[in-house]
Amino acid sequence: MSTKVITTLVVFLATVLSVNAQQYEQGMGKAFATWRTGNATEASALFERIASVEKTNWLPNYYVALVNTTEAFNPANAKNATALINKAQAALDAAELISPNNAEILIMQAMINTALIVQDPMTNGMKLSAPTIELYEKALKLAPENPRAVFGKAEFEIGGAQYWGTDTKPMCEQVAKSIELFAKFKPETEFHPTWGLDRAQETLKNCGK
Repeated sequence: MSTKVITTLVVFLATVLSVNAQQYEQGMGKAFATWRTGNATEASALFERIASVEKTNWLPNYYVALVNTTEAFNPANAKNATALINKAQAALDAAELISPNNAEILIMQAMINTALIVQDPMTNGMKLSAPTIELYEKALKLAPENPRAVFGKAEFEIGGAQYWGTDTKPMCEQVAKSIELFAKFKPETEFHPTWGLDRAQETLKNCGK
């Protein structure tokens, strides 16, 4: 193969990759903008479309899971909560196949578990509480400075402590620590997870009350 042919192929591939990258960035930007307007259903659909193209990228499926789990916590969606959680779980399973041993995916799984507990505390509380703590602990081993792991575990444990009437002070201290970690956290790309600071601040404000 001549040098000219090789050069042409390299230029062609670089062009294709550049176009694909631009389409990905535009698609993700549109999905986030749609979500910010409050249209979670359309945002989820946009992330799903991106995931169908980005076969080796875990982020679009992760955001399908995040959008739908967030919606499942909304009391206004109580009738649809099971369907939302199932959709979130299917998307997260797909993300995990692409990126196993990923702290952000473990944290997301813990959130899905929490949504299941909220929907049916009697059935899922005892069954999922310990596995959910284990997910946060595994995430912390993989990424000890991840603020979502620190905050998520503390928030989940606060719920348990309030239920049993035990002291929440140690968990509140972890919430404060997570806020410090949020200030230092640098996402790998502009589309990697950064959420959680507002919830952590609100939790700390009400901590111990």
